[in-house]
Amino acid sequence: MTITLGVHRSNPSLSYLSRLDYLDEELAKAGEEGRFHHYTDGTRTGALLADGTIDLGGTGSTPPITAQAAGHDLVYAAVSAPRPDHGALLVRADGPVRTVADLQGTAVVLGIGSWQTHLLAKALHGAGLSYRDSVTPLRPEGTEAERLREGAIGGWIAQGAELVEALRGGEVRVLIGTGEVISDRSVFFARRTFAVERPEVVAAVATALRRADRWVAEHLDEAAALAAADQGGTLADHREALARLPWQLEPVTDAFIAEQQEAADIFAEVGFIEKPVRVADAQLPELAAPVAAALEGN
Repeated sequence: MTITLGVHRSNPSLSYLSRLDYLDEELAKAGEEGRFHHYTDGTRTGALLADGTIDLGGTGSTPPITAQAAGHDLVYAAVSAPRPDHGALLVRADGPVRTVADLQGTAVVLGIGSWQTHLLAKALHGAGLSYRDSVTPLRPEGTEAERLREGAIGGWIAQGAELVEALRGGEVRVLIGTGEVISDRSVFFARRTFAVERPEVVAAVATALRRADRWVAEHLDEAAALAAADQGGTLADHREALARLPWQLEPVTDAFIAEQQEAADIFAEVGFIEKPVRVADAQLPELAAPVAAALEGN
């Protein structure tokens, strides 16, 4: 059997794993082999799991919730440690937006459907505003820093190297850091049939991901060079962005499920998902022990 993992540049653990030999090494112990399916939009991960294109994928916190709401039968496999410095909601340094409440009536640029939706929706909710009614969410066009400086938009959620670059000039500032609002974990989830039938293979994938994360943490310069070549930007900016990430995976816990349920409830309230979901339905108890053992390895 060939195990297929979904890969897109927004999930660094899977992206780096696809460049290393760890997946085949770990799957060989279970008598399997692996392959990678590359795609550009992480919000498609749920659909790719549902149609059998991939067996396991990884995104931020929002796509598995929207996938559940769309009726896709998935289970959570593992999560990263919190990533408090991964991203931030930026505003013009000398502009009129001083608090989240000041975003009322403005446009905010973000990766709609990504973890950034979770960040913005919860931040607005906490300020008594609504993702649906209080702001105009816009997708990135590549000119966000300039538009923010010109006052064409009220806010911009940036992440990784683009965040490092944007803050360097001093013309924008952080309104809220990600860690002030959400844990912003990288989330790995799988097709239910695959996870139920082969929990030991899911654990093998978790081991491979753990090894890839360790490689990045120990080879930041090399990892940054790969990211810069693939995504553009400077090696220094990518290195700083990678150094801000925890590079540590954790089992799925009840606390994580509660985090996701809070997000799902907010999404349902503002109409970002069409119906409420019960996040705990995507928690598979049979995976807990083998994945935990895999993530405890040296």
